[in-house]
Amino acid sequence: MILIIDFGSQFNQLIARRVRECRVYCQIEPPDISMDKIRALAPEGIILSGGPASIYATGSPKVDPAIFSLNIPVLGICYGMQFMVHALGGRVEAAEKREYGPATLSIARAEGILEGIPSPTTCWMSHGDRITALPEGFAALATTVNSPYAVIQDPARRYYGMQFHPEVVHTAKGKKMLANFLFAICGCRRSWTMKSFARDAVRQIRDQVGDKPVILGLSGGVDSAVAALLIHRAVGSQLTCIFVDNGLLRQEEAKQLRKKFKQHLKINIRSVNASGRFLKALAGVADPERKRKIIGRVFMEVFEAEAKKIEGARFLGQGTLYPDVIESQSAFGGPSAVIKSHHNVGGLPKRMRLQLVEPLKYLFKDEVRRLGLALGLDETLVWRQPFPGPGLAIRVIGPVNRSRLDILRAADTVLLDEIRASGYYRKLWQSFAVLLPIKSVGIMGDSRTYENIVAIRAVTSKDAMTADWARLPHGLLGRISSRIINEVRGVNRVVYDISSKPPSTIEWE
Repeated sequence: MILIIDFGSQFNQLIARRVRECRVYCQIEPPDISMDKIRALAPEGIILSGGPASIYATGSPKVDPAIFSLNIPVLGICYGMQFMVHALGGRVEAAEKREYGPATLSIARAEGILEGIPSPTTCWMSHGDRITALPEGFAALATTVNSPYAVIQDPARRYYGMQFHPEVVHTAKGKKMLANFLFAICGCRRSWTMKSFARDAVRQIRDQVGDKPVILGLSGGVDSAVAALLIHRAVGSQLTCIFVDNGLLRQEEAKQLRKKFKQHLKINIRSVNASGRFLKALAGVADPERKRKIIGRVFMEVFEAEAKKIEGARFLGQGTLYPDVIESQSAFGGPSAVIKSHHNVGGLPKRMRLQLVEPLKYLFKDEVRRLGLALGLDETLVWRQPFPGPGLAIRVIGPVNRSRLDILRAADTVLLDEIRASGYYRKLWQSFAVLLPIKSVGIMGDSRTYENIVAIRAVTSKDAMTADWARLPHGLLGRISSRIINEVRGVNRVVYDISSKPPSTIEWE
């Protein structure tokens, strides 16, 4: 495995993705990771990520420099390179001319991490400091107009640095550079697959759980389904899944999900209808973070009451993914900003005294889908588009009640019917309807109307960390709009969201 130290770059998750695309496992950890934990992880190499700080700024993130005594390869990227140079006795100073965006990399020696890379080639810069003196043993391999040390190496100790970001697509040969580090320098093998992950995860779950009961909140999404299947493979009948119908699901979804899970998963499932309780708690609440917290609290109350009926339960399984954790926390200790809270991250009441089992927390969504297929999960479950834990409550913008939910459900049903019929369902990351908190004037049957507006959101993405609005055919959008306005009472206008993430988020709340 490769250890990635998170110094707070917006591109950290791209580093992880590029490494995994090479079929090498990697893990992101904060700069304050202990040397004992690093030794326990036993990485074949360490990548020091970029970050927004200056190495000389007060409070700038730093990892224990003892990593340079481990006798394993280290690659520093941008800030990570500057940290390495500074820690090993070189000099970093504020640059007279900062570099942001594309730059031309001139390669003097195509060796080591630059083996097989043509010169010149394009790279992507994002820095305000630059290296002015190298530590002993280092030499420059490549330069740009403003960076005399754009790529450096100390081949004897297997230390390498890049002032640019090889993980972004704008660096033309970035993936090849990272592959050179992984295979030629670290000696990694292309051995990480979903089958190998499943095998290791099953062993780890057995070691953690032993012979104790496990409970899991089954939401109906692919994450909880794959987590349930993986845990069930590890501990069998020790697992009991609890499905809480919160009244915030799509049309007929609760009924369909119960049927599918019993058919395909063959797992012990308990169902609880608590829709009235959720809607009562949400009455009059418009703030999205309050909605999320209320839904999380009520879910845990209902879940806890049901869990008490399972004698001896000691563990709680969850389908937590990497993006869940990243967006809820400061990227494992790095200085990344909190975007929004997630229902399945860190929300356990202490009184439940349950230990978490989170076998998917280092996976991205596309990896979870591949894992589901490797485990034999039905394709209709594997390819379900992501659905938020708070459900339709965060797609009804403003206060939530039954009538507004009914309008949204009807509109969403029409949308998904058309998306599936057009063949776009599998091409999109998510497609859904949003009920806006405003009304507009319309005309129907020669009469004035003043009714609701529905927004359509359809995006493409690989992992939800970034997303782009889908360029759906105008004819398809026209059919969706026409059907919603004609078939859904209370709607007289449909709009299409053409914003990307960032700066927007995928969900509206």
